[in-house]
Amino acid sequence: MNQIYGLAPALEALRARRRKIHKILIASGAHQSRLNELVETARRAGVAVEKRDRRELDELTRHANHQGVVALVAPPDQKNTYVETEAILDSMGDPPLVVLLDGVEDPHNLGAILRTCECAGVDGVFIPEHRAAGLSETVAKTSAGAVEYVRVARVTNLVPLIGELKDRGLWVVGVEGGTGNPYSDFDLKVPLAVVLGSEGKGVRRLVREKCDAVVSIPMRGKINSLNVSVAAGIVLFEIVRQRLKR
Repeated sequence: MNQIYGLAPALEALRARRRKIHKILIASGAHQSRLNELVETARRAGVAVEKRDRRELDELTRHANHQGVVALVAPPDQKNTYVETEAILDSMGDPPLVVLLDGVEDPHNLGAILRTCECAGVDGVFIPEHRAAGLSETVAKTSAGAVEYVRVARVTNLVPLIGELKDRGLWVVGVEGGTGNPYSDFDLKVPLAVVLGSEGKGVRRLVREKCDAVVSIPMRGKINSLNVSVAAGIVLFEIVRQRLKR
């Protein structure tokens, strides 16, 4: 039996109904007003809610920050967890906006990026099959339930995907430090694919060479780089700002 822990992730899993939830465990003594919506949503979905000693939830989640809520769910079906590449490409918005993650390995970063992508209305996220974080319980928790809504596809190689995105009329824009091209100066209202690199190495050379443009976030302090999830938030909401202004 797998787990989804945390109030927001469990609530969004109930709402999305992408995975079968067997029961919800709530820590005895947890603040009831915070849990009312969760309990009511579970009742409407026909999912049992049981109170358990908090120490039992600690052991069950290996002392993760479960917030007094653990959902016991069926193991993920890969067909329901990830989507096919074509499913994203054939149903993008107008204008399209997708995100390519070139080797993001920290599941906390991946979860934070997926949360930002959901809030920014991203059509889909593409991640490599190898040497990159995949969808997991940690990602689900960090995403605050966004993993239930953001469409994620795994691909063998990002380079052919970039070619297909260009064939569909998207501009492919990498985000890297030190390019001298501020992200806010770029026209982000066009059909767009944003490429973000790994925590240590950034965007790989072969991927970067396939980008139509590479932009940077100007740095003013002594540290010359941002966490990739923070960079994703800055760039994606500049896209939102420009498109709303249009």
